[in-house]
Amino acid sequence: MAGPTIVRTPAERVVAVTGACTYLGAELLRRLDEDRRYTRILALDIRPPALAPNSKVEFVKIDLTQPSVDDELATLLQRTKVDTFVHGAFLSHPTHAAEWAHELEDVGTMHVLNACAGVEPRRFVMVSTTLVYGAHPKNPNFLVEEAELRGHRDSRFVNDKVRAEKQVQRFAKEHPNVDVCVLRFAPILGPTVSNMFTRFFSRPIAPVMMGHDPLMQFVHEQDAAYALLRAVESDATGTFNIAGKGVLPYTTVLALLGRVPLPMPQIVARQLSKVLWTTQLVGSPPSFLDFLLYLCVADGSKAKRELGFAPRLSIKRTVLDFLGLAPEDGATDVPRAQA
Repeated sequence: MAGPTIVRTPAERVVAVTGACTYLGAELLRRLDEDRRYTRILALDIRPPALAPNSKVEFVKIDLTQPSVDDELATLLQRTKVDTFVHGAFLSHPTHAAEWAHELEDVGTMHVLNACAGVEPRRFVMVSTTLVYGAHPKNPNFLVEEAELRGHRDSRFVNDKVRAEKQVQRFAKEHPNVDVCVLRFAPILGPTVSNMFTRFFSRPIAPVMMGHDPLMQFVHEQDAAYALLRAVESDATGTFNIAGKGVLPYTTVLALLGRVPLPMPQIVARQLSKVLWTTQLVGSPPSFLDFLLYLCVADGSKAKRELGFAPRLSIKRTVLDFLGLAPEDGATDVPRAQA
């Protein structure tokens, strides 16, 4: 059994963050920037993130799809003596530019790890997603971190993240001097974040697969940001599910959102989804429908035990915050279902 989490003193630590313009990247930069104990913070992205006046965050333009970026990154890490590398350059929603996405996420992760292999920062943290488990009829009620990463046979959006994780697993074995930590986030909801799920739930009508009503799980954007900060500051290693408090059936989530459920046979839903995705009328591909059929709910107890992260906000509060509605007193606590 792992011992208690050791929180490092940030003094004189240098943190580099890829995906600086993503929600999690930007939130991490903001929180580190506000902490006077952090003296140097590098934001790595193809465009500069929004920064507060007099910010100590340094923007460095890095394009992970470029073949020569390995050497560029390695030189930067060595010159600045980066202590902690946070890799968060991953898409939050699918794109029709599948080849570019593959270069960014799968090949881009290879570039990052090649650079880190030569320099060996003390800590490496990667952002991932619980979608890598895949929605599958044989999934247990709650998926633990050791569960198989099934991915999805038709989703490059998910499978590129599976391949990135497997690369990091190999890196951790080959570089025992580096503390490696991977965070698998449940779908993130909140008033400001934008991703595949926020776009899907913003529509007035939502498909419901006839005969199916799987439990759903989210994590509030603020809980997610705190978990990433916790991973940077701690010594915890390994993979951690970052999940919110509570689960609800899909149709209950739709009712809370005020969305109109549209029951559909699977075959009709897939055909319609394929047409809408191909014509770019919706932002979720047909493969997403599997998450409306089968369970994909993660167990967050390891993160609480070893990382020291416990979500503060219930699934009901998370959904209401996504809508921009203030919850009523006593309406925020939804008991978490037991495995």
